[in-house]
Amino acid sequence: MNKEEEMQRIISRIKDCRKCDLWKSRLNPVPGEGSLDAEILFIGEAPGYNEDKQGRPFVGRAGKILDELLESIGIDRSKVYIANILKCRPPDNRDPDVDEINACIEYLDRQIEIIQPKIISPLGRFACEYIFKKYGLKYDKISKMHGKIFKVNTLFGSISIIPLYHPAVATYNPMIKNQLLEDFKTIKTSELNIC
Repeated sequence: MNKEEEMQRIISRIKDCRKCDLWKSRLNPVPGEGSLDAEILFIGEAPGYNEDKQGRPFVGRAGKILDELLESIGIDRSKVYIANILKCRPPDNRDPDVDEINACIEYLDRQIEIIQPKIISPLGRFACEYIFKKYGLKYDKISKMHGKIFKVNTLFGSISIIPLYHPAVATYNPMIKNQLLEDFKTIKTSELNIC
């Protein structure tokens, strides 16, 4: 099976998933989107209102900020892959709970295996906690880890993990946007080192 077929299989499973109760309140699952050959994988927490309506990740206000951040380092959104820990929107945009994450995470794990990125940028606390645990790294507060490069070895090669603040934070804290712009330069530097 090639990458496209493998990803379509995962997307079909996500659309039919009933492993937690979030499927009951969602409008659309949000599997993720982007290049299956992406060197950079961004991982958010969960879909929000706009994402649930459109079935696409990061299409609301946080998505506009993510697009600006990508543009600031000269990377087209179509060249990266964007996914979330949860594939369905939690009611009222509440935080994901542990049972939901445990039920859903196999989809993200499989997406990582299919894409085999060289950089993973978890966006925000939930994504950072999961990715650090997955790769056996010690997690600290996002405020202490953002913009730093953590190298891990996997079955498909070395990965740079670059934790970032979630772009949604910048919608109500403009200082975070400046920090994100700086942190995105780390992605560009790391990307240049791996290309």
